[in-house]
Amino acid sequence: MSVHADIEQRARLALHVLTDRQWSRERSFLDVAAAALAGGATTIQLRDKHADTRTLIQEGLALRELTREHNALLIVNDRIDVALAIDADGAHVGQDDMPGEYARRLLGPDRILGISAGNMDEALAGIAAGADYLGVGPIYATQAKADAGEPIGMQLLTELAKRYTTPLVAIGGITPENALDILQAGAAGIAVIRAVVAADDIAAATRQFVTVHRNAKG
Repeated sequence: MSVHADIEQRARLALHVLTDRQWSRERSFLDVAAAALAGGATTIQLRDKHADTRTLIQEGLALRELTREHNALLIVNDRIDVALAIDADGAHVGQDDMPGEYARRLLGPDRILGISAGNMDEALAGIAAGADYLGVGPIYATQAKADAGEPIGMQLLTELAKRYTTPLVAIGGITPENALDILQAGAAGIAVIRAVVAADDIAAATRQFVTVHRNAKG
């Protein structure tokens, strides 16, 4: 499953919605994901920094069934073991998680590997490790991820889009109002937490991003 070569898979990187208990306003992760998928999310990323392994697997299995119903991708944040256990489409690792080359070895060639990059060195290392996409950011300041670091703006995104073919998924403070600029700068997709999972109407918030992506990419 190569995101580089598979047009359908690349299209499913368009809108990542990350699960997050803190911002979900006491709504269940499954209800949040179902509403986001109904609104057009193309990828759900299971992200739960506080759950134990058994809970993550239970959550993941429920999400695996739901994402298959919607022909969406399921990516597990950080936990390669959980991704394999639930037959997820892939996993995403950050700079403090398992190094990309080891994540690729465990995932094998047929699952998607996303790697976070906040500077050019990290991006090049991610590409060398076999990343199917790079999570670039934080583009703007964000309260949704305590470990996100300082915003980097769009320069890295623009440079990577000019020089490399690896799909780029932008993250960090993205809203429907600024998403168009990011997509036009070269991002294949965007990843959001608070702008969707904290919304009053999750499906409607998701549709706003879908509309922006459609307008940017034609």
